[in-house]
Amino acid sequence: MSTPLKVGVMGYGLAGATFHAPVIEYCGRAEVTAIATSQAERAQADYPNAQIVADFDALLGIGELDAIVIATPNDTHFNLAHRALSAGKDVVVDKPVTLSAADARTLADLAQQKGLLFAPFHNRRWDGDFMTVRALIESGRLGRITHYESHFDRFRPKVPVRWREEASRGGGLLFDLGPHLIDQALTLFGPPQTVTAFVKAHRDHASAPDYVHIVLGYEDKEVVLHATALAALEPPRFSIHGTRGSYVKNGLDTQEDQLRAGMRPGNPEFAKNPPGLLREEDLRHEFATRDGAYIEFYRALAASIQDGKPFPVSTQDAVDVMTIIELAQQSEQEGRRVEFVRQ
Repeated sequence: MSTPLKVGVMGYGLAGATFHAPVIEYCGRAEVTAIATSQAERAQADYPNAQIVADFDALLGIGELDAIVIATPNDTHFNLAHRALSAGKDVVVDKPVTLSAADARTLADLAQQKGLLFAPFHNRRWDGDFMTVRALIESGRLGRITHYESHFDRFRPKVPVRWREEASRGGGLLFDLGPHLIDQALTLFGPPQTVTAFVKAHRDHASAPDYVHIVLGYEDKEVVLHATALAALEPPRFSIHGTRGSYVKNGLDTQEDQLRAGMRPGNPEFAKNPPGLLREEDLRHEFATRDGAYIEFYRALAASIQDGKPFPVSTQDAVDVMTIIELAQQSEQEGRRVEFVRQ
């Protein structure tokens, strides 16, 4: 068995402490070797064998690291990732990887020039329900897909005081949940022809978007991506219709809530998901949902860095996601459908 990938985590807030460090530790092919954070006591208590440092400069100075994870506020991603790549480190960047498609392209080009990995943290490709959707569509059981609708809705009517709600720092749902919704759609259907979007701030005192409705235009199907902070009664997570049947799945993948609650991937109940509903012609029945597998992201990272295997989330994927986010903003501002052109 290969030596565990030595990973340094920049930032130990929600993303670093909840979605990265525990998954790294339990994936079986990597370890949290170092953490850069101002919350030194908390990080050391959680990872007693890790080296805790105060800042990014100190993290970059740890020569044994194989990769660095950027798990900091959105408006810092580009600068930190650029510095990591320039220092010769493979890098994982939490979503959104940057605040513009041009910056994403800059990082992608820099990584290619240096022969390094620039890995966007599009971990929701490993949501159990999305893996189920992907397999179901690829199987052909629904026939030709004519309508795909993906919702990531919550009920959070009060606007908390935090950077994630500040538009100037890349806060709001377009940058928070938009990358996941868009990446999943691109994984299934590839780039669209057009983008139409409604991006609003509906809550009292909201400055960043809390309502996002994006329609990706394809020649033979409609792809609807939706996120809101004001859905007290949530619609299905996925609704998919084709020429041979339909599939509906309620509720979010369980991994996020379980990680937030302190459950770890080694727990036998981790990542278990309830079934969806499938109708094929006249047959209507429950359809089992796959277990979620966020650990596969970091297993794939180790396989790419140590074994030379292709990483499943490409740098072009990162650029395409950011391009669609920019086109969604343009569509809202101009009140029209805009053409997708790959950057």
